[in-house]
Amino acid sequence: MRKTEHGQQPPDIHIVVENFGPIEKAEIDLRPLTVFVGESNTGKTYLSALIYALYQSFEGFSQFPWASKAASYLRFTYRSRNQSVGIQEQVDLQVETLEMLEKLNTHGRPFTFSDLPDRMRSWLESDLKKPTAFEDELQRCFDLESTSELIRFTDGTWNELKVSLNVREGDRLLWSFDIMHDSDSNSTVDGFINKDIVLKPGNGEGPEETLDFEDLMRLFRVYRWEVPQSYYLPAARGGIVQSRRVIASSLIDRVHRISLETLPEIRAFSGVIADFLKQIINYKERSKSSDRILEIAEALEANVLHGEIRVSEPAGGFPEFRYHPRKAERSLSMSRSSSMVSELAPLVLFLRGVIQPGDTLIIEEPEAHLHPGAQTTIALILTGLVRAGVRVIITTHSDWLLEQIGNLVREGEVMKQGNNKTESAAWLTKEEVGAWWFRTDKPVQEIPFEHISGIEPKEYGEVAEKLYNRSVDLRTQLEEATGGTEVEQE
Repeated sequence: MRKTEHGQQPPDIHIVVENFGPIEKAEIDLRPLTVFVGESNTGKTYLSALIYALYQSFEGFSQFPWASKAASYLRFTYRSRNQSVGIQEQVDLQVETLEMLEKLNTHGRPFTFSDLPDRMRSWLESDLKKPTAFEDELQRCFDLESTSELIRFTDGTWNELKVSLNVREGDRLLWSFDIMHDSDSNSTVDGFINKDIVLKPGNGEGPEETLDFEDLMRLFRVYRWEVPQSYYLPAARGGIVQSRRVIASSLIDRVHRISLETLPEIRAFSGVIADFLKQIINYKERSKSSDRILEIAEALEANVLHGEIRVSEPAGGFPEFRYHPRKAERSLSMSRSSSMVSELAPLVLFLRGVIQPGDTLIIEEPEAHLHPGAQTTIALILTGLVRAGVRVIITTHSDWLLEQIGNLVREGEVMKQGNNKTESAAWLTKEEVGAWWFRTDKPVQEIPFEHISGIEPKEYGEVAEKLYNRSVDLRTQLEEATGGTEVEQE
């Protein structure tokens, strides 16, 4: 399992859904590389967007929810001079601050979630039991008027939608969120935060440095509670990139020409597409980025695109993206580039200017418009991101991509045994990969890794076998019709 920049292992994420869109039931563990595969219209995109909505709603999957927001709350309430409270409450806040710092500096004693002030813990725990924020984010991500529209409808009856999120560290539950929603828009929510979560371990050896309020802030913001980001690359992203300037210009023009009262009537993008579009329209490459992720972007350009994605900022204010083929004198606009280039260009851009170690990247069909050889190379790119500390979630229909991921897991398993004959830069372990099989009107099923079959769903083998048997039958008929020797049945 990968670790964060500060050596901390990220928590384990377990998600259960029932009657969610096309999905009857799914029970998913997010791994460093999570793969959704199966028939179309079975819920792969629905579950991907749900994960994104959960991530956005709780500011990531940290050791407790809203860690960054909690740090801001702590700073404002206990550090700043809050003129909106009375004198007695200011005194109470000062007393709580001193008690908190005393616990933080008790030699040999860990500082836990229960050591935070009661009012702060109550605020977090009460917010965890409110459905509004999550349901608003869910409606935004799916562009819906009501969460009820996501409930699975079968046999003339409405079911009850259920979503459960558990965040664990080994066998210990850190926090959880559960929501049930019926067709009448009634919601039942439950949430839990483990009071024994350790923010700072106790050190029983030698003298300890006295910590102050700013050190406490760093426990949230830098050392352990650094909030990663989540990004979503939707399907048909190439078309979105090509039309970004028209979309932005049209929206600006409409804002100038219409009254504010009519704005709610404008049909919105889904949240996942809107967030992606904002990243593209406001794109700027980082001055400081992860060297490892930059190397992955360069490998993608060199080995798949066979050229570079170049960015310029014309006078109009919107960044211009162009493709410069290897050894060519001139670059091409995205509209004149191949579908492969326009689909992969956003991934290159996100790797160069957006994604950082610790982030989560969700990609719908990364193999879109790629020939088989390039699809296998994409598996190497995804593996490189896992090695760089990025959590990757993909949806796919590609047999070639799954075959290559299976080989990379086999490579990792050979390395575990110490019997690898060649030194490989790309490898995965079976613990790092989770593959789930989506089918119509059936629960989502995990595909366990096997040395022979890898992580392919059974239906892929069945399709291949039918094609092979049909080809043998037709070849036999052709041989008989032309007077040749009957093809040996294999």
